Amino acid sequence: MNSVLFFLTIDQSMLKLMNEILCAFRACFTRMAAFQWFVVIVVGLMVRSDHLGVTSIVRDLSLDPRHYESMIHFFRSSAWSLESLRLAWQEAVRRFAPLLYVRGQVVLVGDGMKQAKEGRQMPGVKKLHQESENVSKGEYIFGHLFGAIGILAGTPNKWFCLPLFMNLQDGVKAIFGWTGHSKERQASHVVQMIEQAFVSARTFGGALLLLDRYFLSIPALQRLAEGDRAGDGRLQIVTKAKMNAVAYERPEPKKPGRGRPPKKGKTLKLAELFQTRATDFQTVAVTIYGKEETVSFLCLDLLWGQGLYQELRFVLVRHGDRLSILVSTDLTLEAAEIIALYGYRFKIECTFREMKQVIGAFGYRFWSASMPKLNRYRRKGEPDPLEQVTNESDRERIRLTLRAIEGFVMCSVIATGIVQLLALRFSGRTPALFFRYLRTPSKSIVSEATIAVYLRQSLFRLFAQNPHLALTQIIRSKQKSAHPDADSLAS
Repeated sequence: MNSVLFFLTIDQSMLKLMNEILCAFRACFTRMAAFQWFVVIVVGLMVRSDHLGVTSIVRDLSLDPRHYESMIHFFRSSAWSLESLRLAWQEAVRRFAPLLYVRGQVVLVGDGMKQAKEGRQMPGVKKLHQESENVSKGEYIFGHLFGAIGILAGTPNKWFCLPLFMNLQDGVKAIFGWTGHSKERQASHVVQMIEQAFVSARTFGGALLLLDRYFLSIPALQRLAEGDRAGDGRLQIVTKAKMNAVAYERPEPKKPGRGRPPKKGKTLKLAELFQTRATDFQTVAVTIYGKEETVSFLCLDLLWGQGLYQELRFVLVRHGDRLSILVSTDLTLEAAEIIALYGYRFKIECTFREMKQVIGAFGYRFWSASMPKLNRYRRKGEPDPLEQVTNESDRERIRLTLRAIEGFVMCSVIATGIVQLLALRFSGRTPALFFRYLRTPSKSIVSEATIAVYLRQSLFRLFAQNPHLALTQIIRSKQKSAHPDADSLAS
């Protein structure tokens, strides 16, 4: 009997944690009605059993069908802003998540994510090139390019990349150019990622940002230097270089005589160093992808970037037959730390998968009749059809549609993060979470999919046991008229 009461208490604590996190967003909304719809949508995204649009939330939360139009209107409402949701969510993560710290700095992960979309009148859709070895992916697609920032949280047994923010970063420059108030949205995808990371670094203090090799560029390093000079926050980058990368030794002291001092020294093709300096490699044991691995490495501080010549720490890594060149702007990090850190970068890919398959984060269907129809055969250099949109009413409708897309994804980001927080907090305290048959079950922390299924089966029972919570009252107020004995039946 005591054990049953214990597990019921744990279940109630799970709902109370959800309630506490969601209530922290109240200040983001100028109207109570908008806040209530935010709560309903986030919980609905967490528990819905299919990804067939907003109607799936109506079905799985047993909402009154007449509320469908109100939910659609929420995404275009002026009662909230994307930036306020972002800052509130980052504060909630800082408060509730067991974050990973390396030398007193949190670990951020950034990457781009391409989502295929066929909407002819959907803002931001453009032709995108996909670099992938997966033969099931087309080389070119029409769709949206999102930039995402996440943060590592969890335990040594399992680390999650909690998503912090996602927004469209390509195909929307013309739309934001209408107002002139969003100059940061005019920058390239690479620069916008650095700017996003600085926003997070201001909330969490110092941060290390993990990026893949696409983001090692001169504009990214220049924006990083500008942010450091402006005091936007302490931010360092750990990334990867291409195998054809070229670096430079430090310049020799200037010889007496006329002429400016040299900016660089001898040119080095980094890939050649695997052979020419093979005897200088050291061996170290590091944890990569959750396993203890032995790798050999060579650590060098060299100048990089034609015309920039910034000093970076390069770590040449040999792991079996695989060769990699890792890079860090932080010259105080040890080579083993850089290798282990870059191994965490793939966590954001796992988060993208869960957002797609469990939450259905990219199943939005927002479009506008004011949007010029997508021309699939427009050549490079031809004017953007959006430049022909001059009517202010049409422009406003397009902006609201774009806002709806990014708002839906931001709600999905929060839903994904809450599910991950529940997995981290309650996996060791709730044996009922291990109810599903899995061929390779988790020994410590369950997956996002398991939490979602558990909530789907238990949510109404938890509502009946916690009728006083704001979360319970908000969702019940939107449901169909219930049978008077519904509480007793649910319990």
